[in-house]
Amino acid sequence: MVKQKTIKSEITLTGVGLHTGREVTMTFKPAPVNNGFTFVRVDLEGQPIIEADAAYVVTTQRGTNLEKLGVMIQTPEHVLAAIVGCDLDNVIIELNASELPIMDGSSKYFVEAIEKVGVVEQEAERCVFVVKDVISYIDESTGSEITVIPSDDYQVTAMVDFGTKVLGTQNASMKNISEFKNEIAACRTFSFLHELEMLLENGLIKGGDLNNAIVYVDKELSAETMEKLKVAFGKDKISVTPNGVLDNLTLHFPNEAARHKLLDVVGDLALIGTKIKGKVIANKPGHFVNTQFAKKMSKIIKNEQRNNVPVYDLNKEPLMDIHKIMSMLPHRPPFLLVDRILEMTDTQVVGLKNVTMNEDFFVGHFPGAPVMPGVLIVEAMAQTGGILILSTVPDPENYLTYFMKIDNVKFKHKVLPGDTLIFKLDLLSPIRRGICHMQASAYANGKLVAEAELMAQIVKKQ
Repeated sequence: MVKQKTIKSEITLTGVGLHTGREVTMTFKPAPVNNGFTFVRVDLEGQPIIEADAAYVVTTQRGTNLEKLGVMIQTPEHVLAAIVGCDLDNVIIELNASELPIMDGSSKYFVEAIEKVGVVEQEAERCVFVVKDVISYIDESTGSEITVIPSDDYQVTAMVDFGTKVLGTQNASMKNISEFKNEIAACRTFSFLHELEMLLENGLIKGGDLNNAIVYVDKELSAETMEKLKVAFGKDKISVTPNGVLDNLTLHFPNEAARHKLLDVVGDLALIGTKIKGKVIANKPGHFVNTQFAKKMSKIIKNEQRNNVPVYDLNKEPLMDIHKIMSMLPHRPPFLLVDRILEMTDTQVVGLKNVTMNEDFFVGHFPGAPVMPGVLIVEAMAQTGGILILSTVPDPENYLTYFMKIDNVKFKHKVLPGDTLIFKLDLLSPIRRGICHMQASAYANGKLVAEAELMAQIVKKQ
């Protein structure tokens, strides 16, 4: 079991937003289990929270932008890449502006900040989506494509081709997330000269300078352009290095552009909200195709989690048969609604009921179109949960189980004669004073048919 991780203590960085040019103070804070990555706008009333979720992506021009209830988070991809690259699960990022600091255009300073305070394991299991099938997203207008295939590790390969002589075709690969710190984190964002001129004319990249963006010179540098760049970057002199990069900036790697695109992929795919075990192959990636793929993956994962039917072998001897169940539960036919207990741990129980046409309730619900009543599905889940709570006492036959609360009940599909119902119940909190709070799910035909939060208490018989 791999446990979730967060940072040991908070740490603050200051910088400037690339596009807004505004100074921003950003603080990384430890977060509780299952928090994920969340942004908090401390400069706004109520300090609104925006989750790092692909569903909140609104625009991807010159960066990924999130918006929730009118509150914006701009260019979070480099920070998210650093958090993922440090193998974290839960972090709170407080900001006093909408745009995260660009620093040197990479994830280097964020990784260094996280390493400075250290990482701590938490008391919860990490959720990982294991890729079993090939999943792809293609942007027909650009030819960009992202595919994920099965793999033993989270791997990323980025292939870029900008159709320019100065940059040409580049590839970069990360075979394990442990490589991010040394191989990817320091790779800086970049732009082409023709894009830079357009951005400057439109008042964008107000926070840009030659220290946080590589500029590839893909056209002849005219005297007029030279003067504009001098003013824009506050330089007395502008020159082009032999490798086609503006001014004296030295590349960290010959394929730094491809490595930065890989960095962007890692950051944007953090918006999936779940770590994945698979190899990502990104051909001509960009923020639009990255985030569209993240949205697709997020939907697939949520759908699979909803329909995560416990795997069991019907030929295997059950943990408890009907006789053992009756020795523990006070219920009797026709109100005993659990046939077998398949699995049980300290925090989870899985039960089964074969729904036949001979059930008493089908006589009147409904003649000619029999459907198992939803309240009886909830009752069956509760009886399965009762087995879990009664297993904590040495003499379960001397106790009764009573409902205290039922919340968030949802019915998804009909249960019909011939169906096999599987009930899975997980503790939401430790059992205390005989009170059990559980998340209950019922499955049939490979689908989630009902779910609810149940609270029950065991009481000794008078």
